[in-house]
Amino acid sequence: MKRSLSLLTLCSTFLSFLAPYAVIAAPPRTPDKTVNCDILVVGGGLSGAATAYEALLAGQTVCLSEITDWLGGQISSQGTSALDERPTQRRNLFYSRGYLELRNQIERKYRGNRNPGDCWVSDSCFLPRDGHEILTSMLKDAERKGRGRLQWFPNTVIKELEYSGDGKIISSAIAIQHQPAKGTPPLNTFPLSQTIEDAYTYENSSRFTKTIVRFAPKQTKSKAGSNAPNWYVVDTSETGEIIGLADVPYRLGIDARSYLEPSSSSTQNDPFCTQGFTYTFAMEATKDPQPQTMPPFYSQYAPYYSYELKRLASFPLVFTYRRIWSPTKGQPMEFGGVKFTGPTPGDISMQNWTWGNDYRPGTSADNLIYSRQQLQASGQLKPGGWMGGLRTEALRKGEEISLGYYYWLTAGNTDSQLGDGVKQPEPNHRFLSGLDSPMGTAHGLSKHPYMREGRRIIGRPSWGQPEGFSIWEIDISRRNYDDEYYRTTLPADMYRRLKASLSGLEAASVLSGQKRAENVARRTRSTIFPDAIGIGHYAIDFHPCMTKSPPEAPGNTERPGERRGAGQAYPFQIALRAMIPQKIDNLLVGGKSIATSHIAAAAYRVHSFEWSAGAAAGTTAAFALKNGTAPYQLVDQLPLPEPQLQNLKQLLEQNGNPTAFPDTSIFNQNWDDWK
Repeated sequence: MKRSLSLLTLCSTFLSFLAPYAVIAAPPRTPDKTVNCDILVVGGGLSGAATAYEALLAGQTVCLSEITDWLGGQISSQGTSALDERPTQRRNLFYSRGYLELRNQIERKYRGNRNPGDCWVSDSCFLPRDGHEILTSMLKDAERKGRGRLQWFPNTVIKELEYSGDGKIISSAIAIQHQPAKGTPPLNTFPLSQTIEDAYTYENSSRFTKTIVRFAPKQTKSKAGSNAPNWYVVDTSETGEIIGLADVPYRLGIDARSYLEPSSSSTQNDPFCTQGFTYTFAMEATKDPQPQTMPPFYSQYAPYYSYELKRLASFPLVFTYRRIWSPTKGQPMEFGGVKFTGPTPGDISMQNWTWGNDYRPGTSADNLIYSRQQLQASGQLKPGGWMGGLRTEALRKGEEISLGYYYWLTAGNTDSQLGDGVKQPEPNHRFLSGLDSPMGTAHGLSKHPYMREGRRIIGRPSWGQPEGFSIWEIDISRRNYDDEYYRTTLPADMYRRLKASLSGLEAASVLSGQKRAENVARRTRSTIFPDAIGIGHYAIDFHPCMTKSPPEAPGNTERPGERRGAGQAYPFQIALRAMIPQKIDNLLVGGKSIATSHIAAAAYRVHSFEWSAGAAAGTTAAFALKNGTAPYQLVDQLPLPEPQLQNLKQLLEQNGNPTAFPDTSIFNQNWDDWK
């Protein structure tokens, strides 16, 4: 399909979405079928695929639902098929077994080359469609090896949850699966903003034919014969959709400044300022100039676009940053201290740029992920009212800013941060669209936006965290907090608690006043969790929300202070308590919605972490079913010994799913080599 046609398809229908959607709860249809499983995984991204992978190897029957028709999330339907990895972890190949297999499969797919795009941001940049195909093959292989059973439900959303009498058990889930109605265009013709409301509506429409599916447990009782849950629901969705629908306690956006989150940009919680989301797209370098059509909405977003920094103000640098296909190796180049090979005709680049196609709303008027109060006000927490918990208008504008960014890259000559004379037109490129394009969509944008942050559960009360467990900034950050900002901005008592929390054995002396806070050395490692069941390592990386509404307003700035928490992190762990929500005993959480703070979440969001969290969730659910226990019972006596928890950790390690980095102990304070 021609690029101009894809732009027309988008632009001609966007005007009908100028007002927020008013939810009208439709009466539920009788389910067309009931599907039984041991584990229902909601969300087919990397964490959902990993959950299914381990559960299948453990012999479980798994139902896996996904709003798009591709497995893989970040590496497929969201288009960010450039693996975010840290050098030391990658050099040591210290990953979960499934993630290692994924990397190996990518290498085999491209005949020994794990980086067919010759990108410079990662060790592996590849085509999104191949990510989906590789994961599909991996799950089939796991199904065969473990004698489990996979029931895959693409184009499917969860509409309602049903509970047991006491409300502690999800007894079933009602889902809607959609297919094109007779005589209508195929799926992936229209962008998400134009289909999402239809996808969550029970009735058939002019666009979709719906199948109503009831997911229910395969067993009437726990396999071990106890009163433990007889099935599990795992939320691995991109926005924490099930925790929003289930209305369990969670946080969204900025956490108030505290000794646990000392770099917070706000003294109050702010649920509207989440990290930006991005519709990625692919563009191809051509030998000759191509006609570039200005979108009708371009002038609205032009004041936003920028290379951002002088050291990044190079089109070849930006194009090759996430280049996902390069049939011919270009000439060596260098800009801003970065060495790379130059673009050549036929190269395909995936675009994901902060001051480009990131859409970064930060107010109650434009935020993407509805807060609990907004969900209540819109009727989405009423029976039958759930519509996905997202603002359709924000999705639409995210699509527009992305299409406008392509035009800016190829024809623009302005730069919002660096001024005139920096940006030059680059017309020798074309926008790739069509169902056979890298993104697999007629419109050329990713099937789903790349999500950096969603709803994050508040874990159950735990020792040391009586209001609910969470992983915080100080649990992972390498920052020493000795600079003047923290000493002068934080109240004295808060600063003392901060230093005490990082001082190990000297904490009591600091809190009692026997030692001055500034005289105590901080520990030089991340927090060691006794219930660690997974690992991750990445920098605390921010794409901050914007100060004013709308985000693209001329002269708008990033929310002041939001980048203060950014920086390097120690190798960190995933605590089981971070995956167990309050209120519901058979719900586990994987992916980006585990119990982390706003700042910690900026590191707990990349590819290998998502896989490790999913592997932990799948193993934990299978372990709980086999042993007739509930996950919360594995940690409810901490810090006292928990024998069943140790059995779970041992199982994970035996299966090749690390729960700690090498030499992790309270005595090892030397992590300088882990870059």
